[in-house]
Amino acid sequence: MKKIATREFEASRYLDSEEAIQEYLAACLEDPNPDVFLIALGEVAKARGVAQLSKDTGLSRESLYKTFSPGTKPRFETILKISKALGVPLGIKQGSEKPTCKPETSILFKFLRIIAGLCRCFRFSSKALPV
Repeated sequence: MKKIATREFEASRYLDSEEAIQEYLAACLEDPNPDVFLIALGEVAKARGVAQLSKDTGLSRESLYKTFSPGTKPRFETILKISKALGVPLGIKQGSEKPTCKPETSILFKFLRIIAGLCRCFRFSSKALPV
């Protein structure tokens, strides 16, 4: 039987526009698990360049990678500093505002969020998944 080569899914490969980044972060922020948003910030950091983010925030690269790791509890000011340096400051929208993204973009990133979640389950889960 022929082996199929695969590589790990990285959302950062698909975050090639401001609209894509904003939609991706908004979708991940809706997830009740805070690790999803932290990992999403890490993917945006990879897409933009962690070295530059380190310079812009004054945080070391090691500290940034630790911040984006599942299970960490970074300070709120750290998250604000990172999001501002990435050019995606956090804010609150009124419920009556309509999303500015295209529906196909929204569907795409909901799909990417599901795939990324599955990848995290297989990588970070300490429990065996049922077969």
